[in-house]
Amino acid sequence: MTSRTGVAPGNANIRVERKNRTKTKESNSAGKIKTGPMDLPFFITLMILLVIGIIMMFSAGYAWAIAKGNAGTFYVERQLFTAGLGLVGMFIASFIDYHRFRKAWIAYGSFIASIILLILCRVGPFTAPRGEAHRWVQFHSALPTIQPSEFVKLSIILLFAYLISNNYNKMKSFKQGVVPFLVILGVISFLMMIQPHLSGTLIICSIGIIMMYVGGTRASHLIFLAVIGIVLVAVGVIVLMNFAGFNYFEKRWISWTDPFNTDTNRDDVWQTRNSLIAIGSGGLFGLGLGNSRQKFLYLPESQNDFVFAVVCEELGFVGAVVIIILFLLLIMRGFYIAAKAPDKFGMMLAVGLVAQIGIQALLNIAVVTNTIPNTGVSLPFFSYGGTALALQLLQMGVVLNISRQSIIEV
Repeated sequence: MTSRTGVAPGNANIRVERKNRTKTKESNSAGKIKTGPMDLPFFITLMILLVIGIIMMFSAGYAWAIAKGNAGTFYVERQLFTAGLGLVGMFIASFIDYHRFRKAWIAYGSFIASIILLILCRVGPFTAPRGEAHRWVQFHSALPTIQPSEFVKLSIILLFAYLISNNYNKMKSFKQGVVPFLVILGVISFLMMIQPHLSGTLIICSIGIIMMYVGGTRASHLIFLAVIGIVLVAVGVIVLMNFAGFNYFEKRWISWTDPFNTDTNRDDVWQTRNSLIAIGSGGLFGLGLGNSRQKFLYLPESQNDFVFAVVCEELGFVGAVVIIILFLLLIMRGFYIAAKAPDKFGMMLAVGLVAQIGIQALLNIAVVTNTIPNTGVSLPFFSYGGTALALQLLQMGVVLNISRQSIIEV
């Protein structure tokens, strides 16, 4: 007996069974796929960080809001609105099967759109520069500016996850495991460096290298790639400083090497100097929530890139360590979710999204403590900024969806 399609029902069942076996085998030969609720430890840690971040951003930013002619709650009201939108997006994303993103038109389309946005940062009627930096785009005066680098991070993660999952068995070869990714990172790095946006370039390249390493690229190939990247970035900095007239990098270098030197231009070292003063003033237990002194117009961007300095001043060393531990717990749980993902695409997607949070947190804390030069990188869930916060929460929703589909041992 055959069906209307002319295929025997028994044969159709065999094909379906083989297909399911193949999927399970790709995931884990010793386990089976389980669907269920989102990962609560990851979700709870994320919510704690978000709540603390909004409170600290409000404390760090209300003096600057008043100084700019706004209400003291100006920044926190906008941050709460953005967080609300981001949370809605996060919960929606947590219920959308992440396999829907494993499509060529999504992976390549988001990458092309990101390139267009990066080009608009430098040319065209939509560029919205701030000083020497051309990192923002504004499509209408009534609309807020957006920072394309935040979209670039997501597009790189999607594209790399797609390419690695499709060529997982070929990642050991230089042609398949290095060349395509080198071209992609090279194009993005060039467009980011002419903004200039060194921190964004470092974050994106670091995400790419981590995903390639987890995806199976040889360590020797990654070392080669890292050396090429360092050389190209160094050449780019030299060219921009000596031929394009940019003194952006020189100022950053001065503020890092000797922030308390009174012979240097005060504006070049002012932010780093006051960040260190804020951290030192906090001591072990801090001055108390709301009692920071440096946020009263001494520390520029205290509500943004340097909010962690206010955290150290108000909550002290103990409070700062607690927040660092919370970030570590989030990252560790995120990698646990990646390890339990039912397929390579889910694993690579989770690795990239979680790595982004970890790299940004690490670089921001390193900048605020003057461990590395000031590169203008925000602290996830803490720094003021609509584009970044909304996208970060949306991305965490994707991780939560991956956690709904995990492998259990049998």
